[in-house]
Amino acid sequence: MAKTGEIAAFALGEKKTAMVNLPAQFVTSSTADMKGQKYSDLVDYADNSEKTSDLNNESITDLIDLKEQFSKRGYANRNSAVTETHPIFGNDKLNYDNHDISVLRKNLDEAQENGNNIHELAFSIRGDWLVKNNLYDPETRMIDQNKLKHAEQEVAKTLITKGFNLPLGEDENDVVWFGVIHQDTDHLNMHLWFAKKSKETRPEMLKQEGKYKGQPIGVIPLEVIEQAKRQFRKQLMSSQELRRHQEILKGVGGFKKEIVETVPDNLLNDRHAKAIKQIYDALPQDMRGRWQVGNAHLTAGKGKMLKANQLTNQLLDDLFDKELKPEYEGFKSLAQEYDAINIEDQGVMHKGQRKWSENKEDELRKRLANQLYKHLAQIEDTSINDIDQQISELLSQVKQRDKSSNAYKTKIASNPEEKNWPPKPPDNSVNTISNHIGDQMPVRGGSFNKISRLWRQDIRAETNAERRFLRNQKKVEQEKAQEEYESQSSRGM
Repeated sequence: MAKTGEIAAFALGEKKTAMVNLPAQFVTSSTADMKGQKYSDLVDYADNSEKTSDLNNESITDLIDLKEQFSKRGYANRNSAVTETHPIFGNDKLNYDNHDISVLRKNLDEAQENGNNIHELAFSIRGDWLVKNNLYDPETRMIDQNKLKHAEQEVAKTLITKGFNLPLGEDENDVVWFGVIHQDTDHLNMHLWFAKKSKETRPEMLKQEGKYKGQPIGVIPLEVIEQAKRQFRKQLMSSQELRRHQEILKGVGGFKKEIVETVPDNLLNDRHAKAIKQIYDALPQDMRGRWQVGNAHLTAGKGKMLKANQLTNQLLDDLFDKELKPEYEGFKSLAQEYDAINIEDQGVMHKGQRKWSENKEDELRKRLANQLYKHLAQIEDTSINDIDQQISELLSQVKQRDKSSNAYKTKIASNPEEKNWPPKPPDNSVNTISNHIGDQMPVRGGSFNKISRLWRQDIRAETNAERRFLRNQKKVEQEKAQEEYESQSSRGM
């Protein structure tokens, strides 16, 4: 990124660049004190001529180190980067006037005097993404600054409450933060600065060893920063883009649900009986009750489960290539479409990064494998020889069924009036596996029938739990949206 020398002249056509970059940095009070720097020097009053100095502005490049920002008096609201007379905003207002700036400076000085760090995060947003989400008009160079500020207000809450071992503030008034939108570079930059006001005494928030023992923790975990980026994107998406994302995710979820629910019907049949027997033989009997794929991918890793995992993966490959081919191809196609969206939002992936679609497929395969292992473990008090015999009987019955079926078709073809042939099997006969979940497995031991029945019960329970979760989540989101609307209305924003 570089300075453009103009306001809101953002670069377009950068498809390989991330929608939002969010570098984070912090400065300790001791470092600032040693250099004679003050946190409050980051902001200045609207009528202060120093912040409009050409010399001061000319030396500033994009996203400079926080330590350097203190030497540029009024760096945050310098005229060369902003379009509003009062561009600084915070938790309670979108435009701080000179009185608000006075209070802000006092709070920043208090935070520094009490030995607290000051943190800065900078949202660097690509011009194409702004256009796509109706936040920037390249013709008029108009920006929806209010929507951008509202989004940062929400993200600030996440970073301040979840960025450390405990919430940064000990109460709602114990943190000072402010933000600003800069428009003088080829990407739009939004800055966020924040610090705790009162002296930090909580052990969980202080370093407990090393050279800086006793000083406040400064580093925000990467997973929290990534969460903030996702939240920021979601807050700023246009309704059209949000709907596109939701439709793809809903489609992926729909195919996944269909696959999970129909796997018992399509897996527990005569075509896969030998493969299931091989998997059972490969499972370590000394780990019965603990048969799990684990954290590794299904075909990766080491240990006693490796052979069973590999065989299960081959079984799933066969299943997805035959019985569940349309559902699986639909799942993969939509998941890969979401990969393309992620590249638009986050930039081209680095070497070693896994695609969203790859992670989703791994999750699906591990879930199906673990379900199979769980129900195979419920074959109790049954020797391997007994299971061999069950499969032998199963295949024998399948052949007999197929033979009878073919004879039936031949007879019907030659005599269409013959409707009641072949006769139904007597009640005590051995039924065979079929593609219908209600059909019985071989009676001997009842093990395969038990797998089918219990597997289906588990799926129904999981489905009901997921539905309850989604209903509750939707209710929470609706309540949150209503609260935000009422809050904004009451503040006159």
